This record gives sequence, structure tokens and C-alpha cells, in this order.
Amino acid sequence: MQKLDSINVLGGVLAPCSRDPQTGFFRDGACNTCAEDQGSHTVCAVMTAEFLAYSKYVGNDLSTPRPEFDFPGLKPGDNWCLCAGRFLQAHDEGCAPKVDLEATHQQALDIVPIGILRENAVEPN
Repeated sequence: MQKLDSINVLGGVLAPCSRDPQTGFFRDGACNTCAEDQGSHTVCAVMTAEFLAYSKYVGNDLSTPRPEFDFPGLKPGDNWCLCAGRFLQAHDEGCAPKVDLEATHQQALDIVPIGILRENAVEPN
């Protein structure tokens, strides 16, 4: 699997999303992607209780630990490389999590308009 260039939605170098828990399609801590990443795990999202409940409701339980997959379960405040389509769906339902633009891969723009990402962006440090 060949990673696409690590460029964020702002045109800069893709920043890490989370190493604890370890995230990303490649589990490298960043929202890197490739042609084989059919879910486009490219949006670096900051989990909220509302979003985690929504995700579980629509069939993707991100909060329950799954030790067999070395997955600790997510809690509010954790960063996670979210599927771009799921982010857009949550936005349309009014429960999108916040987004770290510097850690969101430019490939997310194939699915989510930049305006929606900016509308949900976390404040820079």
C-alpha cells in the first residue's frame, strides 16, 4: 500500500492526529491514506459524547474497547482519524465533532467541503 502525500487540507504538512490512542488507517498516529483506504479515514476529529453516541447509534461503536483489535475504545476529548463520509453524515445530522485542520488529510476534501471543515475546526493553539 502506497501512502498518498502527507498534506493537510490547508496545504501544509500533515500534523499528527493521535498516538494515544494510536489512530489512522496505517495506525501511524496520522490521518494518512492510500487507494486501499475505502473509508477515507482522513478527518482528524476530536471526540465528543454526542458524536460517540451518534456513531454507536448508526452502527459504528467507537466507545467500547475491543482488545482483540488492540482498540481501547474512545472517550470525549480523544482525537481519531474518522471516515470523511461519517463526519459529513454527522454534520448533516447536527452532531459533528470538532476537527483539527492541520491533522486532516487533503483527501478529505474529495468528500467534505472545506467550508464545513472550517466551520467545525478547533481553535489553533
